[in-house]
Amino acid sequence: MSDSTLVRTQAVEQAVEPPAAATPPDRPDARWWKRLPFYLGLTVATFAFCYPLVWLVSASLKPKSQVFDNRLIPEVFQPQNYVEVWKTAPVLNWLFNSLTVGIMAAGTVTLSSAAVAFGFAYFRFRFRGPLFGLVLATMMLPGAVTMIPVYLIWNKLGFIDTQVPLWAQNLFGSAFYIFLLRQFFLGIPRELFEAARVDGCGYLGLFRRIALPLCRPALVIVFIFEFQASWSDLMKPLIYLQTPEFFTMPRGLKQLVDAFALSGEYHWEIAMAASVIATVPMIILFALGQRHILDGVATTAQKG
Repeated sequence: MSDSTLVRTQAVEQAVEPPAAATPPDRPDARWWKRLPFYLGLTVATFAFCYPLVWLVSASLKPKSQVFDNRLIPEVFQPQNYVEVWKTAPVLNWLFNSLTVGIMAAGTVTLSSAAVAFGFAYFRFRFRGPLFGLVLATMMLPGAVTMIPVYLIWNKLGFIDTQVPLWAQNLFGSAFYIFLLRQFFLGIPRELFEAARVDGCGYLGLFRRIALPLCRPALVIVFIFEFQASWSDLMKPLIYLQTPEFFTMPRGLKQLVDAFALSGEYHWEIAMAASVIATVPMIILFALGQRHILDGVATTAQKG
C-alpha cells in the first residue's frame, strides 16, 4: 500500500469515527449547600451594616413619642418632620458650606498628594527611601498632638472663624494618599515616560498627560475618601467656626441639638430627619463612584 493510499485510509477512518463524548461541565449549583453558610454570613453582615441606616430613616418618619421604640416600620408615619427641618434650621446653607469645604479639601489633597507621590515614584535621588519613610511616619502622629500648634498658626494668620483652615491644610498632601498613589504610579511602565521624554515632554507633561490619566481610578478613590472625611468632620468646624453662617452640616447638627438642650425640649424626630438629609449626598457620591472604586481595588490586586 502506497503512502498516499495509507493517508487517505486514515483520513476516512477519522471521519467515520464518532467524536468522543464531551465531559459534562460542572454545574455551579451541584453543591449549593456547601456555599450556604457563606451566603448566610453575607446576609447577616449585610443586615448588620444596613440596620443603623434603616433605623435612622425609620426614626425620621416617626412622631416624637415613638422615635426610640426600635420599630423598623413606623406605627404612625409623620413625613412632615422633613418639612419642619427646613423651618427649624438653615439646612440648605449648611449643605452648601459642607459641599464647598468638601470639594476644596478633596481637590487640594488629591492634586498635592498626586504630585508628591509622582515625585517619589518617578525620580531617583539620594535618600529617597528614608525620606519616603519619614513621610509615612507622620501617619503615626496623633492629630491631638498637633491640634494646638496648628490652631496657633491659623490664629496668627488671621483665619480663625473662616472656612480656610477646614481645607487649606490639604495643600500639603496626606501621607496615606501619597502612599496609595505612589503604588499606582509605580505600576505604570517606565518606558512610557522615557518615550515621552525622548519626544520632548517635560516633567510636568509626564505628570499631567501620562501619570494622571492612567491613575484615574486611584484619584477618584482619594477624592471620594477625602470628601467623605471632610463632609462628616465635626472636630475642625467645632474648633475654627464661630459664626453660624459658616457652619457645615455636622457643626449645624451639633448646634441644633444644643438648641434643643437649652430649650429643655428635645425634638429628636427633627434631628433624625436632618441626619438623613446629611447622609443622602454621601450615598449618592458612593453610588456614582462605585465603578471607579472597584477598578482601583482590582488594579491594586493585579499589581500586588
